[in-house]
Amino acid sequence: MPRWKALPEELDPSLREFAARLRGLVDRSGLSPAAVADRTGYSRTSWERYLNGGLLAPRGAVVALAEVTGAEPHQLTMAWEAAERAWSRSEVRHHMTMEAIRASRARATPGEAGVAAAPVASRRPSRTAGGAGPDRSRRGGRRRAALFLAGVVGALLLVAGAVLLIDLGGDDDAGAVPAAPSAGAGTGAPRSPSAVGCGGAGCAGQDPETTGCGGRFADTVARATVGGALVEVRWSATCGAAWARITRASAGDTVRIAAGSSEQEGAVGAEADAYTPMVAADQASDARACATLVSGATGCTAPG
Repeated sequence: MPRWKALPEELDPSLREFAARLRGLVDRSGLSPAAVADRTGYSRTSWERYLNGGLLAPRGAVVALAEVTGAEPHQLTMAWEAAERAWSRSEVRHHMTMEAIRASRARATPGEAGVAAAPVASRRPSRTAGGAGPDRSRRGGRRRAALFLAGVVGALLLVAGAVLLIDLGGDDDAGAVPAAPSAGAGTGAPRSPSAVGCGGAGCAGQDPETTGCGGRFADTVARATVGGALVEVRWSATCGAAWARITRASAGDTVRIAAGSSEQEGAVGAEADAYTPMVAADQASDARACATLVSGATGCTAPG
């Protein structure tokens, strides 16, 4: 089964190239989307959308991915800027198409102004028996044409305003959806400390990603190489908890985290990485991570 979904056929070539570049970085790093989410502070759901072409990753997510994968941030940011312009163009085309559809419907349906004009004219006394009707008809036609032109101009101004808003907000994380700021963790914005789901002993046995303890609220405080795998202790001061992570691993490898008398374990599956549930840890030095590989190699991080 292929790791990635096929990119949408209608995707702009620049956006297609950028999504493929992000996929390449993730592939070469050996990280799963879950691990990318944990390290960058953007949710797994958001990364799946970024990598599958459903949403343009915000600049902050791109910079975070560069740091995680060892890519050159400046080059990746330049590629993002080209993709952001392509995304903006696609949004403008969408707005113009919708305005054209609305204008077409307005032409097909008689305007309310034209309907209202007839009773007003009928109440006014005519100056001559023969010439008043056609003259008023011409004036009514001109009014309808003027109203239609005013509507078209207004629609164009709306589109121009949308373009300006996109250009002015291009560097913000909200640029993931031009002219429509995204908010909250579900759209890829890092969560605030008040949004974490547990603390201390309440975090024991819980997933660091789903509780919000990972990403920007966690640090790698110890690491060790076991065979070809990298074992790390991840600690969150915000949550008062720690967990272990293993990368560059093989299916069947296991990783453990221990703090005091508490211990949790995780196993590597189809992906090349895994992490454990959390244990309570008031200090980073309280936690220690160990790995056991299918090759027989074992090892731990240095004691705090």
